[in-house]
Amino acid sequence: MMIISILTRRLKRGKTYEDFRKAWYHTVGFGAPVKLYSAINAFDQREIIVVALGEIGPEQDPMKILRTDVKERLEHPLEAVIEPEIGRTFGIVVSEDDFSPSGEIEYKPASINGKKTDFVEIAQGLALAQKLFTKAAAEREKAKKLQIKLKKRG
Repeated sequence: MMIISILTRRLKRGKTYEDFRKAWYHTVGFGAPVKLYSAINAFDQREIIVVALGEIGPEQDPMKILRTDVKERLEHPLEAVIEPEIGRTFGIVVSEDDFSPSGEIEYKPASINGKKTDFVEIAQGLALAQKLFTKAAAEREKAKKLQIKLKKRG
């Protein structure tokens, strides 16, 4: 199952993409095939868009992957360079399409790597992904609150 996440963050005034990158860059890998693509919005250069594509197979523990990201964000907070609001979109890839040839392209059903998409499997994957992302978000918020509480105690 291929997962996609799209996160949008807005730089604080005076901050640059390089400031963001230095704070955001992971120091620990996910231990699974995950690629992240960063972009700067063409219409708002303070908006940073990060698209992550990851393959989750039976040999991977999705919660371990999500916890790695939560741990990275807690250890390397972005508050100094971004505004507090973060756009988060998560999904499962249902089709890949190559529109690079010139000329007409014949319609083909949804597929990934040449395998027709099984929408029953996708529905099950979506339900699982929703549970996982919700659980990870709750863990992130709990850990963040604890971290703030500990900082206040000094």
